[in-house]
Amino acid sequence: MPLAFKLFLLTWLWPIALLNGSNFPDSKKQTEVPLNNHRKQGSRPEFRMKKSDSTKSTLIKSEQLLRIEEHDFAMRPGFGSSAIPVGIDVQVESIDSISEVNMDFTMTLYLRHYWKDERLSFPSTSNKSRTFDGRLVKKIWVPDVFFVHSKRSFIHDTTMENIMLRVYPDGNILYSVRITVTALCSMDFSRFPLDKQNCSLELESYAYNEKDLMLYWKNGNDSLGTEEILLSQFFIEQFNPFNGLAFYSSTGWYNRLYINFILRRHIFFFMLQTYFPTMLMVMLSWVSFWIDRRAVPARVSLGITTVLTMTTIITGVSASMPQVSYVKAVDIYLWTSFLFVFLSVIEYAAVNYLTTIEEMKKLKSKKIPVTYDTTQAMAFDGCFHDNDIDLTAFSSIPMNPEGRPPPRRNTAVNLPSEGHRLRRTRSLKRSVEYIINNSHIIDSYSRILFPFAYVLFNIIYWSLYS
Repeated sequence: MPLAFKLFLLTWLWPIALLNGSNFPDSKKQTEVPLNNHRKQGSRPEFRMKKSDSTKSTLIKSEQLLRIEEHDFAMRPGFGSSAIPVGIDVQVESIDSISEVNMDFTMTLYLRHYWKDERLSFPSTSNKSRTFDGRLVKKIWVPDVFFVHSKRSFIHDTTMENIMLRVYPDGNILYSVRITVTALCSMDFSRFPLDKQNCSLELESYAYNEKDLMLYWKNGNDSLGTEEILLSQFFIEQFNPFNGLAFYSSTGWYNRLYINFILRRHIFFFMLQTYFPTMLMVMLSWVSFWIDRRAVPARVSLGITTVLTMTTIITGVSASMPQVSYVKAVDIYLWTSFLFVFLSVIEYAAVNYLTTIEEMKKLKSKKIPVTYDTTQAMAFDGCFHDNDIDLTAFSSIPMNPEGRPPPRRNTAVNLPSEGHRLRRTRSLKRSVEYIINNSHIIDSYSRILFPFAYVLFNIIYWSLYS
């Protein structure tokens, strides 16, 4: 009886055991893998057992590691509590251009943000950070820093967007981006081209005021890094960061960071292009003072040429400058030089007119023969000759037998003692009449007065603006 019962249980439980074994295979089940697929015809395939690799594990996605789906990143970290501190540091790569006409500058820089968001903390035994590109930035909260007074700006995207996000296990975040920005620079050209320009790039949060976000320089004065920047027209004298506050009547106070730099202009370019040509044109206009006053074509053509050249120089400088409502230093120099050139033309017009009057007077008084040809007097030396004075109007003084003039009688004036000389002062009216009657004297005076006045002007100009 007991033997029959055991056989009955065995025949009933055996199918159930086979069914359970097929539904729950062992995790360490061995798999048969053929060793050679190119077996001969009719030969028996060979198999060997391959064990599954238990050391491999399923990779965890970044979103799962940082638990992005579990939080609302539309809110800033610590929403409802104190302002979140966001540190900033900047590495200036280059200053690409500075435009006087548009009054702006273009700068390429690396902008780095530092803050802490505990929602992105993750467990790590090695305490190593994880680095991501710009694709993850769109899924988390980042500071909304913008450039105040910027005209254009863009993030470089070759070959991918130049964005780097580094997350540390404790939730600290480094967010770096490479940007080129064109910003306004209010320039003062009153001393141009001997000027210095003070420009600044300003950073500020757009949506969060000081109660929600606090911007600060991460490493103080060392937060601004600059490589060796060389500009074609400027020296960079100073580069320094500082911070401040900006107030808006509708939204309140905002933290603002400043990148301030001072530019001093190279003067050598403008010396070659503007100042030296202007000086040469002014000195060229003085050549007419040594040309005979009767050589009308030579002196007129020289004067007109210098005037037109000065006009071209002034026009060229004005075209490269903004249309400002005040006088620049270069304008003072150019227009004063233009005045010297213009006066040299006016000087010859006066000399030519007075020469014509002088010759007409001599012709009427018959001191010049009717057959006098003015072209014969082209070689004028500018000297005063005694034979030009007519002494016939003076009577002769009687002499005593000793050869001395008789003494005067009834005179109350004491004669000067020996060693003194009588001088007759000439009034201003007689001096003007003398110059009018001797027009060549004007050229002689101009040869001295014009260079002296221009040298004096240059001394005053360069001492004031240098």
